[in-house]
Amino acid sequence: MNLGLSDHLKEYFPNIVPAIRPLVVNQHIANPQWLAGFASAEGCFFIGINKSSTTKTKVNIQLELQLTQHVRDELLIKSLVEYWNCGSAHRSNNVFRFRVSKFRDLSDKIIPFFKEYPIIGIKSKDFEDFCTVVDMMKDKKHLSFEGVEQIRIIKSGTNTGRDKTI
Repeated sequence: MNLGLSDHLKEYFPNIVPAIRPLVVNQHIANPQWLAGFASAEGCFFIGINKSSTTKTKVNIQLELQLTQHVRDELLIKSLVEYWNCGSAHRSNNVFRFRVSKFRDLSDKIIPFFKEYPIIGIKSKDFEDFCTVVDMMKDKKHLSFEGVEQIRIIKSGTNTGRDKTI
């Protein structure tokens, strides 16, 4: 959709004129509910489990909030860094991605924000699971084999692993 109609569709719909998207230069977050809705649609609460040779359990748990948009919305993504006073914004090909992975920022800024301005829809379940893992890490449960296994089970049911009929 962001790239316009494919050549195949243009062949079948030759009279379609693409809309010109306005360039928005004054990007700032004026309303926290808007941001919660934006994150409900475009956000990802990611739980990563990576191999590690430096931990007893041989894994490292990585948590991250991501919000991604087309490169034309660079200013919006960069404004998130300013709004939350954390995270970073990076370009990758034709997208800009806002990421927060510092544990303290996730637990002290991001989670309280979304508890006050809730995520809605199926992503609210991912947020709940994300919060559960954050709490487990605060309690150092991720440092035990049992805790890592609990996190694996939680992770397996998030994002694309979640039953969408709930």
